[in-house]
Amino acid sequence: MNTTDRFDAFRIDNTDGVTTAGISHLALDDLGPGELVIRTAYSSVNFKDALAGTGEGKILRRFPLVGGIDVAGTVESSTDPGFQQGDRVLVTGCGLSETRDGGYAQFARLESRWAIPVPDGLSLRESMILGTAGFTAALALYRMLDNRQTPTLGPLCVTGATGGVGSLAVDIFSRAGFEVHAVSGKPEHRDYLREIGASQVLGRDALATSRPLESARFGGGLDNVGGPMLASLLAQTAPYGNVASAGLAASSELDATVMPFIIRGVSLLGIASAGTERSIREAVWQRLAGDWKPLHLDRICTREVGLDGLQDVFQVMLSGGSVGRTLVRL
Repeated sequence: MNTTDRFDAFRIDNTDGVTTAGISHLALDDLGPGELVIRTAYSSVNFKDALAGTGEGKILRRFPLVGGIDVAGTVESSTDPGFQQGDRVLVTGCGLSETRDGGYAQFARLESRWAIPVPDGLSLRESMILGTAGFTAALALYRMLDNRQTPTLGPLCVTGATGGVGSLAVDIFSRAGFEVHAVSGKPEHRDYLREIGASQVLGRDALATSRPLESARFGGGLDNVGGPMLASLLAQTAPYGNVASAGLAASSELDATVMPFIIRGVSLLGIASAGTERSIREAVWQRLAGDWKPLHLDRICTREVGLDGLQDVFQVMLSGGSVGRTLVRL
């Protein structure tokens, strides 16, 4: 590709505190520096993308930037000898659509140190149905297992279960041999959650307690909500179970006591997927292409759009109406 050739990109700008976003026609020289030029095949929509693309959250550190925290495609050109033209690669997080141009473009130019070869066992499309959401869910399981989580401790609870991270966590945890209890405030999607691996689907009232300790109901879990639900999940976790915290869909606050920690030895694990070191990234993606690969990716991918459909998806996501994953086709 010539540096002057134009391509479509969803670009976000800010003037006098007002965020604007839409399709622009860019050239490679309009993008930030990097050793790899990637011909993009797919990206995805995450909650962070919706915040960035609407200006509802202060995600971008500089303007303008191409949106999209995920990207998968083939190497168009490389100045890094570790990558060759035609190699399949993916990048998730790593500052995309925050400090550097992201994946909502037909071409991306990125630093090679962030690029992960797409493992055998995953197509480019599958890698972006997973994307940051699937990587986050799998990283949570990776950390829980590293802290000696086992199915014998009891079922894993997943809050915010109909969202992208939640849906993929239900499938991945079930695939890994755990019983999964899904918590959701959307009873109309009960059948969907059972289809993708939940043995029980619970309403939000299952995590409505404000007591510092309750009877141990779960072996651990993944919380995507924050606030009182996370505190309640901690209070209902079995001795030496692990609760992974990955989101704040309801609240960034945590009003809890130390009782679950000092009486039951419960561990609260933080899941910061964006800055995960490369060796762990590669290990997690290998698991996602192998024994943890979700069995219901096509069911979890509930919507597929082009760049011109992003704004509608953002609004639905921010209003709490999205289910599963949205794939962006470039």
